[in-house]
Amino acid sequence: MIEIKCVAELIVRDSAGREASLTDIVPLLALIDETGSIAQAAGERQLSYRHAWGLLRAIEARLGGELISKERGKGSALSALGRAVVQGQRACTERLDGPLKQLAGEVAAQLNRQLGATGTTRIHASHGYAVAALVTQMNAREGSAVEIKYRESAEAVMALARGECDFAGFHLPRGAFRDLCADIYRRWLDPRRHVLVYLTARKQGLFLAKGNPKGVRGLDDLARADIRFVNRQPGSGTRLLLDLALNSIGIDPERINGYASTELTHTAIAAFVASGMADAGLGVAPAAHHFALDFLPIVDEDYYFACERSRLSAQPVAAALAVLRSDDFRAGVAGLEGYDPTHCGAIVDVAAGLRGAPL
Repeated sequence: MIEIKCVAELIVRDSAGREASLTDIVPLLALIDETGSIAQAAGERQLSYRHAWGLLRAIEARLGGELISKERGKGSALSALGRAVVQGQRACTERLDGPLKQLAGEVAAQLNRQLGATGTTRIHASHGYAVAALVTQMNAREGSAVEIKYRESAEAVMALARGECDFAGFHLPRGAFRDLCADIYRRWLDPRRHVLVYLTARKQGLFLAKGNPKGVRGLDDLARADIRFVNRQPGSGTRLLLDLALNSIGIDPERINGYASTELTHTAIAAFVASGMADAGLGVAPAAHHFALDFLPIVDEDYYFACERSRLSAQPVAAALAVLRSDDFRAGVAGLEGYDPTHCGAIVDVAAGLRGAPL
């Protein structure tokens, strides 16, 4: 099986037209920030001290400013420009992570079909870290390939009903908003034809800068004039959840600064907050953990895959279920902040899953 990787890269070009990539320098800068030593950072990157300085000087020449500030007795630290470079490359990578993986998956699937490969599992799903873990483990298996399309939950379930995918991933909140959210999927899921496969329990909450400098205590604070918010796209399950929650506490979305500013994945939302371009965003806990953000839990959720009942024992669905139920996969999901894989791979009737019946 062919695997395709698609990555984002920032390239700096100076007024003379000379270019330099930030790909190699950002890990070095991050290590300098962590260790306070250029020599130690270079060693960990398996670079000579001279080569490391050469990389730093090359980028500095094109940017027109210093990346490192040195103080006697305090070692090396990143300058404000150096921190901005690290944040910029990370934001570029993380905000584009979902779309790039989807594009890579589509290209890989097309090439594998041309090569006569069989057993490609087609997954259309709302973005999630457990979904990404499944794709990684399945792609690592001999003779297995995955075509992943990250899209709104409703679009994924509609695609399953049209026969365009093998698994449709969507999530539902526990509690007061369960039925309202479930109504969106009921029209596309036939209990006789479809079945749900439980993936994971997870938490959604507010991403906040480390230490919560704005003192945000809940969703009602999003309407404050000093809070800049970044939202998920219309049609996403997270956006629907936010709208229902805001309505329940009487907050008009028009009062929220940044409500119309959207990103496509939880990771992109976290990157936006971590870069300082927003004070708050809503998403799952692992994204906040990845960027060392504070996380204020708002709601517990259940994440499901919907699939054809008649195909549970046929390939490629059976192979995917075997991965979902494996110890390795469950261990990986258990390592994600706020995720619980206890019932991963359990088969659930559509009606029971939508209403949130206990497993």
